[in-house]
Amino acid sequence: MRPIHLILTGLLLATMFVGLKVAAQSAPGSTLPIPIPINRPVQQDPNPSSIRIARLHYSGGGDWYWGGSAIPNFLRFVKSNTDFPVDTLERQVTIADPDLFKYPFLFATGHGVIKFSAEEKERLRTYLLGGGFLFVNDSYGMDKGFREEMASLFPERQVIELPFDHPIYHSFYDFPNGPPKIHEHDNQAPRGYAIAVEGRVVIYFLVESDIGDGWEDPQVHNDPPEKREEAFRMGLNLLTYALLN
Repeated sequence: MRPIHLILTGLLLATMFVGLKVAAQSAPGSTLPIPIPINRPVQQDPNPSSIRIARLHYSGGGDWYWGGSAIPNFLRFVKSNTDFPVDTLERQVTIADPDLFKYPFLFATGHGVIKFSAEEKERLRTYLLGGGFLFVNDSYGMDKGFREEMASLFPERQVIELPFDHPIYHSFYDFPNGPPKIHEHDNQAPRGYAIAVEGRVVIYFLVESDIGDGWEDPQVHNDPPEKREEAFRMGLNLLTYALLN
């Protein structure tokens, strides 16, 4: 069993599907504000066994800190709609962080470039092959560059676009038409790219959807409630898949 999953398995089997709330089926160039870097005080979650999600502080020049309200809002949604024991505090890590392997789910977002050094690629591969999961949300401008970085991270693997019948789109809520369209970027349909190892998706890259912006406080982008709900639901699908596969 992969190291990260070994830590989580006992906890998840006991809690994730006991009293789980019934999942309803999902309903059938913007101007960017100036991002504010995150500078949160260090806090301790009272439950040391909680599932933790970390924002990835990546290199390359992209604004890794984009959307400061996104992760806390998403984690509150998970806590309110499941029995998953989640830590609702945002955590931040670099690939070199000694605590990297404590986080089964990494979230990265922003605009522009994500680049991994040779050392970072080696450690990130170890993390992913050991049971970790990386979700990259293109908030705009990452598409071509990050797909190339995905290919260089796993040169022996093919970057694929996931078909709509993949379990990621049906792991908690049902998305029969694939990822939801939350924000318009280049007038194209949403696409979810992936790297899979032995049948398990280890990296999921979401383009032309931007559920990360949908997770933010309502007044940030003025998204209608139904769009924010779709964004949260898609995020919960990703988290569920990552924890169970």
